Amino acid sequence: MAAYEKADLERRMAGSVEALKGDLQGLRTGRASISLLDPVTVEVYGAQMPLNQVATVSAPESRMLSVQVWDKSNVGPCDKAIRSAGLGLNPIVDGTTLRLPIPDLTEERRKELAKLAGKYAEEARIAARNVRRDGMDSLKVDEKKGLFGEDERKKLETEVQKLTDKTIAEIDAAATAKEKEILGK
Repeated sequence: MAAYEKADLERRMAGSVEALKGDLQGLRTGRASISLLDPVTVEVYGAQMPLNQVATVSAPESRMLSVQVWDKSNVGPCDKAIRSAGLGLNPIVDGTTLRLPIPDLTEERRKELAKLAGKYAEEARIAARNVRRDGMDSLKVDEKKGLFGEDERKKLETEVQKLTDKTIAEIDAAATAKEKEILGK
C-alpha cells in the first residue's frame, strides 16, 4: 500500500489555511463579532467549557456584544472568564445578560494585533511545511518499497512543492488582508 496520498496532503494543507482564517477571525478590528469570544472558556459544573456552551452570544449593535447566560449561577464565572481572557473587554452585568462594549482600538493595540496576525500566519506556514515534509518522506518510503522509480518520485515531489507554494500564498494573502484591516489601511 502506498504511503503517499495527494488528496490527504491537499486536505491537510487546506486545513492549515482554514485554521489560520479561524484564528484571524478572532482578532477584533473595532467591530463586534461573536467569533471574538470563541477562545473564552468558562469553569462551570466542575469543567472548562467554551462560552458558547453555557450562553448565547450575539452582536445586537456594531460596537456591542451580548452574552445571554442560560443558568443564573453561571453569570459570575462567565464574567470572570471574559475579563481574564485578555481580550480587553469589560462586561457589564445586567441580570443574566452580559453586555460587552467594544472599545475603540488605539494605534498601539492595532500594532499588537497586526503582530499577532503575523504570528498566526507563521504558525500556519510551519504547519504547511510540516505537511510537505510528511509528503516528501512518504514519497521516499514508496520509492524504497519499489512502488515507483526515482523519476516518478521527483515528479511527485514537484507536485507537492507546488501545492505547498500555493498554500503558503493563500496564507500570506489572508494574513496581509487581516493586517490591512487591523491597521485601517
